[in-house]
Amino acid sequence: MIPSGSDLAVAVKDVVDARPAPRVLVAGHDSATINGIRMALEEEGIVLCGRVATCAELVDAVSRLEPDVCLVDVDIPGGGLVAAAEMRAWRSSVAVIMLASDLNEEDFLKAMAVGAIGYLPKSISAKRLPAVIRAVLLGEPAIPRPLVAVLMNRLRGDDAKRHLVVPDGRGVDLTSREWEVLDCMREGFSTREIAAKLLIADVTVRRHIGAVLKKLQVQSRREALELLRSA
Repeated sequence: MIPSGSDLAVAVKDVVDARPAPRVLVAGHDSATINGIRMALEEEGIVLCGRVATCAELVDAVSRLEPDVCLVDVDIPGGGLVAAAEMRAWRSSVAVIMLASDLNEEDFLKAMAVGAIGYLPKSISAKRLPAVIRAVLLGEPAIPRPLVAVLMNRLRGDDAKRHLVVPDGRGVDLTSREWEVLDCMREGFSTREIAAKLLIADVTVRRHIGAVLKKLQVQSRREALELLRSA
């Protein structure tokens, strides 16, 4: 006998409810943030099985506590990326989600290379984490939209560079992020507005602007924009 739709839904719910609660280990040093994460997870039936503050402690805790997911601050002492690489080297079943203050392209690509399944800003609302964790346990990556194109370009073997020929005949190669920053400058965005749009820190925006000005061999944003208009 084929079960009705309602009977099937109940059966599926019973199977889901019968699964052990997901276990999450957090590696970070901000107590307020971790407490917020703990409360958000526990409200959704997810267990915070432990918290550590360093790379060495994390690697040890993974073997002792056997979490399903690790939320790892990129900036923990010893290096979050180092810890992720070590964990994935000998315990591939643990899903690793990196948390970063600044969504840095190179760190993101390194995190993906060592086997992390997610790379999220620390500013993400703790209330969103339960859904992210459950999705990750179903095999879905946790990657902010601005970084998806970065990963696709790298997987295609694209160096994520764009070529600009300036009026004096020079060819200039800019990274995809430098082009994004340059486009925002052209739209008149301030440093803070660019940072908000691209989900990166103000200091990172300034670093990209400095790199662009150096490559274009100009001294200011105004000169860069004038060069763009004449290219």
